[in-house]
Amino acid sequence: MTRFKAIVATAVALTLAAGLSACGGDGDGDSSETSPANTALTALANPSDKKGGTLRFGSSDDWDSPDMGNTYYAFSQNFGRLYGRALTTFNSAPGKTLELVPDLAESLGEVSEDGLTWTYKIRKGVKYSDGTEVTAKDVKHAVERSNYTAELTEGPKYFKGYLKDNEEPYKGPYDDKSETGLEAIETPDDHTIVFHLNQPFAEFDFLVQMQTQPVPKAKDNGLEYQKNILSTGPYKIDTYERGKVMKLSRNEHWDPATDPLRADKALPDNIEVTLKINPDDLDNRLMSGALDIDIMGTGVQQAAQPKILGNQANLANSDNAIAGFLRYIGVNPNVKPFDNVHCRRAVAYAMDKVGAQTGHGGPVAGGDIATTILPPGVTGYKEANRYPSGADNHGDIEKAKQELTECGQPNGFKTTLTARSDRPKEVAAATAIQAGLKKVGIEVEIKQVPAGDYFGRYAGSPKWIRNNNAGLLSMAWAADWPSGYGFLSQIVDGRTIRDGGNTNIQETRLPEVDKLLDDAAKNTDPAARTAMYTKIDELVMEDATIVPLLYAKILLYRPPNVTNLTITEGYGGMYDYLNLGVK
Repeated sequence: MTRFKAIVATAVALTLAAGLSACGGDGDGDSSETSPANTALTALANPSDKKGGTLRFGSSDDWDSPDMGNTYYAFSQNFGRLYGRALTTFNSAPGKTLELVPDLAESLGEVSEDGLTWTYKIRKGVKYSDGTEVTAKDVKHAVERSNYTAELTEGPKYFKGYLKDNEEPYKGPYDDKSETGLEAIETPDDHTIVFHLNQPFAEFDFLVQMQTQPVPKAKDNGLEYQKNILSTGPYKIDTYERGKVMKLSRNEHWDPATDPLRADKALPDNIEVTLKINPDDLDNRLMSGALDIDIMGTGVQQAAQPKILGNQANLANSDNAIAGFLRYIGVNPNVKPFDNVHCRRAVAYAMDKVGAQTGHGGPVAGGDIATTILPPGVTGYKEANRYPSGADNHGDIEKAKQELTECGQPNGFKTTLTARSDRPKEVAAATAIQAGLKKVGIEVEIKQVPAGDYFGRYAGSPKWIRNNNAGLLSMAWAADWPSGYGFLSQIVDGRTIRDGGNTNIQETRLPEVDKLLDDAAKNTDPAARTAMYTKIDELVMEDATIVPLLYAKILLYRPPNVTNLTITEGYGGMYDYLNLGVK
């Protein structure tokens, strides 16, 4: 999957006549109306309170990990709320999906006057699927294992960056044998957890919606925990066979009285996720009714678009959402000749953005041409175009050749571009980029790798990048929470770069950017923070380690037997998985 998170975005209905004429109809139904119904953008599509049945998800690949302390995919965080509860989460009510609400916690955090201490009260009576009660120590352990161990590499490390360390650097719960653990997290009683920060962080309530799903220390067996996850949500995991299937059933120890967010939801009796389905086959199964939801939530493939846009019945069951993430190419300066900024800028000028847009499904299912790192709607976005890619957005060949001369490669060079093998649209976009760069003498080999391991073993591994001459890296990103900080920090902060599970895949290292992020985190003036985010965008664009491609949109299909569908902006424009039921 594209790794993407929440973003501020206003989903709007789109006129798709141009997209339909480009794709062509399939000959069925009246194609005089060419816009999806878009009901789920602002309301519940197919509302129902009917309980029972089996909700069937399909996936083109696998999780990085279903362990909520070791995952960073938006679909995983959205789906994970069915079996795990964090201190806070995003609301699932239509039109309110960017609203942060308490979940495992009774309320949002209580912050000290100096901004360095955050306190949360955990709801009483919350139990795991084995019947034992959740405690504050379990939440503390969840943070320790996700941020301070070498074993869990797939998620972010925000807590490690913003919590005080012990006098002797904390080694993590698997190596530290003391009872105290990380001193920056206190648990004065079973239902109180206190976080002590090393600097004020105004957006801490957003941070704790990740990686605070409780894990009992006695049941934690590292990477193997993904096979025996204890649920705190309305469903428990009965079976997880990697690459094959996940099956869930009702958690008999879940008490809706402790869970206001999910109390009137949790409609299906069972949930099944079939893994490793060919993407085109997955779309066909959705439209035939053999599956209910594409769990990745990244939209239908190109082959399915005309079947939707040219068919009235399918249009009535589709939504065209602003996905709220940026598609881009990372240009890694640790792969020669990209250590020279002019070689990076040559790629930026030569980029065939229309080709990439077409590969991703055109303006309808691909998105709008991007010229900045921050998408419109995110605090800090300012219209700019540092590297115009020609009048037709197929690339400025003359400018690119000038930059190649400046970097000492007038005849071009060879490099490798990564793309996820189970993402046909990403592969198609990579092929268009390959053809565009060839016009200026840059010979690109496309290396396809699986999405499930994209960050753990491939694009997220600096060693693999160097060993495979992967100077160009396909990427998509949206904010962990709706602010410029939530968007930028994990992809441009040089201090976030790590050996595996790296999300700053292009390895941007700019001290001025790091300082601006630190200053923004503790600044309580929204206008000042916004200006800092704009400046960061400008600095990284000047450095040319990120080449923006598209402000993404997605075309989603929902079978008519699925109920209570609404788009969640909190998780990047996919359907909210807490609401769903089946007829």
